[in-house]
Amino acid sequence: MEAPDEALPTRVRVGYSLGSLVTGAFGTVPGLLLLPYLTDTLGVAAGLAGLLVLLPKAWDVMLNPVVGRISDRTQTRWGARRPYLLFAGLGMAVLFALLFAAPFGDGGQAGLYVAVMFLLTATAFAFFQVPYVAMPAEMTSSYSERTRLMTWRVALLATSILVSGAMAPIIRDAMGGGLPGYRWMALFVATIMVAGTLIVFVSTRSAPTGAITASEPSLRAQLKVVAANRPFRVLVACFVAQSTGVACMLGGVEYFAKHVLGDAGTTTALFVVVVSPALFVMPVWRRVGERLGKLKGYVVASITLTVATLALSAAPLLPHWTIYSIIAVMGFGYAGQQLFGLSMLPDCIAYDTARTGKRQAGVFTGVWTAGETLGLALGPFIFGVVLQLFGYISTTAGETVAQSDLAKTGVLLGFTVVPGLIVGIALVLLRGYDLGGDPAVTDHAEPLPEAAPAR
Repeated sequence: MEAPDEALPTRVRVGYSLGSLVTGAFGTVPGLLLLPYLTDTLGVAAGLAGLLVLLPKAWDVMLNPVVGRISDRTQTRWGARRPYLLFAGLGMAVLFALLFAAPFGDGGQAGLYVAVMFLLTATAFAFFQVPYVAMPAEMTSSYSERTRLMTWRVALLATSILVSGAMAPIIRDAMGGGLPGYRWMALFVATIMVAGTLIVFVSTRSAPTGAITASEPSLRAQLKVVAANRPFRVLVACFVAQSTGVACMLGGVEYFAKHVLGDAGTTTALFVVVVSPALFVMPVWRRVGERLGKLKGYVVASITLTVATLALSAAPLLPHWTIYSIIAVMGFGYAGQQLFGLSMLPDCIAYDTARTGKRQAGVFTGVWTAGETLGLALGPFIFGVVLQLFGYISTTAGETVAQSDLAKTGVLLGFTVVPGLIVGIALVLLRGYDLGGDPAVTDHAEPLPEAAPAR
């Protein structure tokens, strides 16, 4: 049985899209603040802090395809996906608040506690994110309706990223910073997650669920089919490189503000400048995609982001307005990369359906989100390793330590040259992307969404 192809009610489109309050908040705030929380509040060494951020996310990489298969096979009166949205979303909100609760203060057990809580929170996130991403394929089979639904989703996701990422440091600092500030910040983010969870669960109660069947007898067999899809493999590898580089920069925003610009209070401004272009430049990237095609558009976006990131390495010699201008260009390139990667994913799945005659979007989205999760974990880990190599000194709340010039150089390189080179890997990998010329699934098969990045 195919999913209905009539237009979805606006309340369903908007309600589903507001689930991005959950994915946007969790995808942004830990990447922005968890590493500084560990190194500058709990006193955890930078290299170890990066590892503590990496390991729970590495677990998610293995877990996401499994979650996709589990949700593919679930049958309840609420549908296959919605029960996971409710229970995983609420559980994630509670766990996120506990993540920054610091019951052991800044002692030796603090780092271990954060690692365990982050592992549990990441597990809950997997059970929310994978079913959530898989839902549109079952809510409607209409080509244009999926585009309208995705437009709402990516627009609200960009808003969620901007609000949660900008407000989290402000709330932390307004509540006195240190452990109390982080606790209040975590409660604010948890509240956003609860709101998003309840809205998406209630608003999709009347949405079609479609027919959900397993295409292959085992997860291993499904993953073999995914591995045989060469365009999908290439696209995932590009997206992992992109996510890693961007996450490396995200993890370094506060360090860059504090030790390169000399003002930790500019953290929010830097974040806003790099994210906000995604709300305004999508029509530009859409026209680029329509004129050049998605693949060439992806290449142009990758070149833009890579060149701008490398140019920012001259920040100590530049006036602040120039630095912010370069960061805005980075945001422009980042928005294009997100848009084209997201738009090419359905083409790869359509290519697989045409090639095999089977539908298994759940496992494809599970592998996709696993790749993104891997990149988001590797970025802060790499930045932490760079800090460690350049002699960055970790501190506890209330303690002030002057960093050496070598450590400040490490912050600069970790925020600019290192992520720039990583993002540039996508340019090499994209040379292997080829859908074989099938007009049903090639470059222009899926209309481009109107708005900004998805996660």
